[in-house]
Amino acid sequence: MAKLSTDELLDAFKELTLIELSDFVKKFEETFDVTAAAPVAVAAAGPAAGGAAAPAEEEKDEFDVVLESAGDKKIQVIKVVREVVSGLGLKEAKDLVESAPKALLEAVGKDAAEAAKTKLEEAGAKVSLK
Repeated sequence: MAKLSTDELLDAFKELTLIELSDFVKKFEETFDVTAAAPVAVAAAGPAAGGAAAPAEEEKDEFDVVLESAGDKKIQVIKVVREVVSGLGLKEAKDLVESAPKALLEAVGKDAAEAAKTKLEEAGAKVSLK
């Protein structure tokens, strides 16, 4: 198998959707028995710093946007899902909406999560942030 350069790998990752990239990271972690270094370092530094407040603040920085149900306006929700989740085609968006409850966005910032939730709720969907 040909060895890919760092730039070639980054270009390949840019073409993936967030969900595909998240699945890749999970498989990578399972295959090589590793986890993301940043959360481990923060968790280890938290108790050493003298309190549990630091890890609690970290957890609130990232949210998952979960589509609970499409509601009555399924077509409108599919359109908004295509806006919110980059790189989705019509079929992929439809499959996501029909498989609710399903995480649409994972580990996004509070502002992005709130904006996505607002757009989806305006289209008639039931959404939760976790």
